[in-house]
Amino acid sequence: MVKGPEPEGPVQDLASHAPDFDTAPDVAQVFRDHSSRVLAAAYRVTGRAEDAEDVLQTVFMRLVRRAGGVRLEGNPAAYLHRAAINAALDLVRSRQAARTTPLDDRLPATPEREGAERKLAASELRAEVRKALGQLSPRAAEIFVLRYFEGYDNHEIAGMLGSSRSTVNVILHRARQRVREAIGPHAGERP
Repeated sequence: MVKGPEPEGPVQDLASHAPDFDTAPDVAQVFRDHSSRVLAAAYRVTGRAEDAEDVLQTVFMRLVRRAGGVRLEGNPAAYLHRAAINAALDLVRSRQAARTTPLDDRLPATPEREGAERKLAASELRAEVRKALGQLSPRAAEIFVLRYFEGYDNHEIAGMLGSSRSTVNVILHRARQRVREAIGPHAGERP
């Protein structure tokens, strides 16, 4: 694989650090055309702007480092969207060791605290869903994200992945069960 120097500037300058092949303008154009969609998809998976920016950089650095340059035949938007989801899932998996701090139960109950507790509980639940996604196979996690984070229906997902609708249905059903089992205690369900 041909590698160029590491970027020193912002993500927008990635094309100026391309390896020694003549596709740098292609990378810059692809970035201009698709970076907002990659960033949005990454944010929906990670839930953090900083992590989404890291994913954006990762996806485009992989394009820059590809031997033979950028060749996104067919549907570059779909390819980059899937790349963003997969890179975001990789990031979520790598950060599973992080723990949330428990809320101090000795504080008096007030309407403000109860509102804050609901926000914290929702945030913790989202973190648990992300953690559960990290435990799924890459394909199951991708299908789950495409369905529940991105809003695609099963037929559209099957087309995107080159799979049958029944396969997507089965994988999605199993993924939903595993996520539900993982977040059940956090969602107020009994094991």
